[in-house]
Amino acid sequence: MTILCAGINHHVAPVDVRERFAVANHEVASVLDSMRRIDGLSEAVVVSTCNRVEFYAASICPERTLDGLRGFLETRTGMAAPLYHHDTPRSVRHLFRVASGLDSMVLGETEILGQVKQAYATAADAGATSGTLNRLFQKAFRVAKSVRTETQITRGATSVGSVAVELAGKIFGDLDHRRVMVLGAGETSERVARSLVSRGVKTVIVSNRTFDRAAQLAEEIGGMAIHFDHWQNEFPDVDILISSTAAPHPIITRERLEPMMRQRSGRPLFIIDLAVPRDAEPGVNRLDGVFLYDIDSLQDIASRSLAVRRNEIEHCERIIDRHVTDFVGWLRRRQHSIE
Repeated sequence: MTILCAGINHHVAPVDVRERFAVANHEVASVLDSMRRIDGLSEAVVVSTCNRVEFYAASICPERTLDGLRGFLETRTGMAAPLYHHDTPRSVRHLFRVASGLDSMVLGETEILGQVKQAYATAADAGATSGTLNRLFQKAFRVAKSVRTETQITRGATSVGSVAVELAGKIFGDLDHRRVMVLGAGETSERVARSLVSRGVKTVIVSNRTFDRAAQLAEEIGGMAIHFDHWQNEFPDVDILISSTAAPHPIITRERLEPMMRQRSGRPLFIIDLAVPRDAEPGVNRLDGVFLYDIDSLQDIASRSLAVRRNEIEHCERIIDRHVTDFVGWLRRRQHSIE
């Protein structure tokens, strides 16, 4: 049995390519079902975040499985997938590095572990995993815990959300008197909102398609919740718009934004779009007074806060190498016992 990993991430493709291959939460079950029909594939997990879409598979014939996966993605997206791919043991090492935050845009970020856990839980609930991937992902979670507790890799800004808040601070300096609107009340939005409050923001407006979730988050951070259909009503007084919804198409378009900007009397608007697929179409950046940053724009900021964490990479890699050796040994022993 071979463990195959194939994917596309921020290292190899910009956001306009990644968003074509993103798998929304409501699509994961059907994608897993399609993957399980691929020749040679027996188990599968799909990890889809703002920075990566990765497909993990247990396969008796990885070459046929990879060809089948490429064909499936091309049919699904209408374009050839620029996939990187690894098999055992590189696939094992890659997953351990991803779960530990070593392969992230923000080195040492902690959000990715929760996202990998959710991806595994979804696959397990769908019956798409068995002995091999169950063991692999449980091991990955233990490796990530070891890396986080035995090193300082998580010091400083360790999430996309915290980097977004750093960007807001660089733009405005003092954030105390700025009004911020957060579209979407998921995990990323929640982290951004909490970081903003910790930086002194007094007014945070939360809007989400499910109003109860927006109200819950707003109550927790001392903000205000509004219905998703009414967010435009609060728009004229907003300085920073942070968006991270799961919408399949842009919700912040030039056509919608242009007349709204006329109400602002020349005040600039900074949009931080954390969503993949993107919530804001690139054309809004050409409007006077609008400054748009998408997920890739955060890369420069992320790269400036790496000094301490870079010094920890060697320590992290040694921990991961030790666990890769342990897991590959288990996999070989299991294969021999089956044969």
